[in-house]
Amino acid sequence: MASVLATLAAYLIGSLSFAVIVSRAMGLSDPRTYGSGNPGATNVLRSGSKAAAIVTLLLDAAKGWLPVMLVKWFGPGWGLGEGAQALVGLAAFLGHLYPVFFAFKGGKGVATAVGVLLAFEPLLALAALITFAIIVFFFRYVSLASMVAAVFAPAYYLIGDGVAWTASGAKTLALAAMGLLLIWRHRENIRRLLAGTESKLGQKKK
Repeated sequence: MASVLATLAAYLIGSLSFAVIVSRAMGLSDPRTYGSGNPGATNVLRSGSKAAAIVTLLLDAAKGWLPVMLVKWFGPGWGLGEGAQALVGLAAFLGHLYPVFFAFKGGKGVATAVGVLLAFEPLLALAALITFAIIVFFFRYVSLASMVAAVFAPAYYLIGDGVAWTASGAKTLALAAMGLLLIWRHRENIRRLLAGTESKLGQKKK
């Protein structure tokens, strides 16, 4: 029961669409009505407010980090371990993608995924961010970098864990599921990448 309640709470936390909440609080247009229509930090940046984009980015990451850390801190007393951490991390990510408070229309999940990775293992988040930075540096496609980092994250976790599958299996599966979902949410970007019409970093969106 404790695991079910923790997972539900994580999903509800993930369902807080901070792109919309922050934009409303700062008197900006709803990010779902301009640019890509995606309620995420990158689209909020198109409003012209860097402050709003930064706050959105941090809060979206925090809602992935916090549920996992709460289970790490307080879960053992309720019999919650690695499996529960994996579940709440995935639930928070799903909440961002399909938020119950916003008609199940959420963002692509990159910042929230980073928050989950950071809670799972800080070095894992660092490795994913370095991978992201390398791809952006050489190719200047943020969407491509996000997907590549998402694909590599489960492998990094297995390599870094260095122990039996049974110890890392739940989190590895959660990371793999998050990676697949993140790629699915970037399907329009994939089409544009294949067509050569995807906007590069620093280039105005066509």
